[in-house]
Formats: sequence, C-alpha cells, structure tokens
Amino acid sequence: MKPFLPAATGLSAFAPRIDRIVPSTGASAMLTLLTSAAMAFLAVFALALAFSANRLADSWSGALAATATVRISAAPDQIDVQARRVLEVLATTPGILSAREMPPEETQALLEPWFGPELPVETLPIPRLVAVTTEPRGFDADGLRLRLSAEAPGAVLDDHDRWRAPLVDTAIVLRRIAVLSLALIGGATAAMVTLAVQAALAANAQVIRVLHMIGARDVTIARAFVRRFTLRAFVGSLAGTAAATIAVSLLPVVADGEFLTHVGFSGSEWLWALCVPVIAAVTALIATRAAALRRLRSEA
Repeated sequence: MKPFLPAATGLSAFAPRIDRIVPSTGASAMLTLLTSAAMAFLAVFALALAFSANRLADSWSGALAATATVRISAAPDQIDVQARRVLEVLATTPGILSAREMPPEETQALLEPWFGPELPVETLPIPRLVAVTTEPRGFDADGLRLRLSAEAPGAVLDDHDRWRAPLVDTAIVLRRIAVLSLALIGGATAAMVTLAVQAALAANAQVIRVLHMIGARDVTIARAFVRRFTLRAFVGSLAGTAAATIAVSLLPVVADGEFLTHVGFSGSEWLWALCVPVIAAVTALIATRAAALRRLRSEA
C-alpha cells in the first residue's frame, strides 16, 4: 500500500523537478539527437524527390502531349512533293493547330549534340521533319496515319506516345517511392524514440518505483520523458533539416530543360522542408508517450 503524503510536501513539491529523472546525457540522449538528425536529413531529400518527380511528370507530359512529328523519307526527286502533300493533309486534319517543315538549320541544331556543329545536313540523306502542334484534346492519330500512307507513302507520324508514357510512368513511380520513403523514415524515427525511452525507463527503474511509492501518477512521470525526448528529437531534426536544405540548394543546375534542373524544391515547396522538424517532434511526442505509459503501467 502506497503511503499518503500531503500535496504541499509530497509530489507537488517534487513535480517541477521531475524532469531530472530523465538523463540529460548518455547513450539514449545521443541516440535520439543523432538519429533524428539523420532521419530529418533523409526526409528532406525524400520530399525533394517527391516534388521533383511531380514536376517532371507534369513537364514531360505537357511538353510532349501537344506536339507530334512527321518524318518524311523519300527519293530526292520525290521528297519535296511528299512534303507538300503532308502539309496539305495536316492542314485539313481536325485537332491539328499548325504544321511547319523544319528548315535544315533547325535539323542541324537537333543533331548537333551527337554529331557536332559541322554536320553537312544538306548533303546527307536525312529525313525531312514536320513539326506539328495539336489541340489539347488531341487528334485521331490512326486516321491521320492512314491518310498519310495514301497521300505520302514515305511519311511516318510520331505522336510521342511511346516516349511520353514511359517518362510519365517513371516520374509517378519515383513519386511513390519518395512517399514510401517518408513513411519508412517516420516509422524508423518512432521506433528509435521508443527504444531510447525504454532504455531510459529501465535505467531509472528504481527512481520510478520510488515515485510510485510517494503517489506519482504514470501520466506525470511519462510527461517528463515526453518533454525531454520531444525536445531532443526537435533539436536533432532541426540540425538535420538545416544540413539537408543547404545540400539541396547546392545541387548543380545544368542547362534549362535538362533533368537536374528539376531536382530540389521550388518556390513555396521550401516550406515543406521547414515542417520536417515539427513533424519529427510530434512523432517523438506520440511515440514517447505511448512507450512510457505502456512500460509504466506494466511495472505498476
């Protein structure tokens, strides 16, 4: 049977100092700080990957959805005739906004990254290209292919579907992996805090028994652990977030339109990185309270 102590001289006098039962240093403190920092660092990069994948999906889909290309391969004495026929067919096709034959200079610019700037486009049997701009609702690609095969046998329509679909699917998979990574990071943080709290409770089992004897409630004791471990998780994740945001901001950026241009945060997306320490603190609070109360009630 627990002895009764007056409120003025018993637990209430000790309550302001009850946080002292949680070690301010030691393995559990360092474990919480370092793991929180590492998890926050990874969480920021997972967020950056999620946002980047989302932008890539929109960019790739939007850039290729409203365009198409007609490639014309024919004998030198027929290619001009077939090019005119292709333009006439495209001009009367519903869903086609505009079509233009690409000049040799533009074709050379497209081939320059692979063959160099001195490529003699005029003297090589390079197919003629017709750039097509379509309406957002699209057009009848199969019907257009049939018309082109009848009017210009050397013309081949490329509506970019075979390129666009894999790119968009890849971006969507990357986004899902990033979200899954965030969930795993949150679970790992909660597990780490739970282990650290259990270690601290085991190390202070004798003190906790004494507190129970003088009338301390489990909630009061657990509150001390919640405060300490939540603060440690917040401080650690704040440091990890700061390091990660600096690393993300220093990522190399190449020419516009390249893949690396989209990696990282953009505009208001940086605010999500600032939420990482808060989310880590809330996760630590919930995990600490649950672990402490479960352990204290099992020992009561």
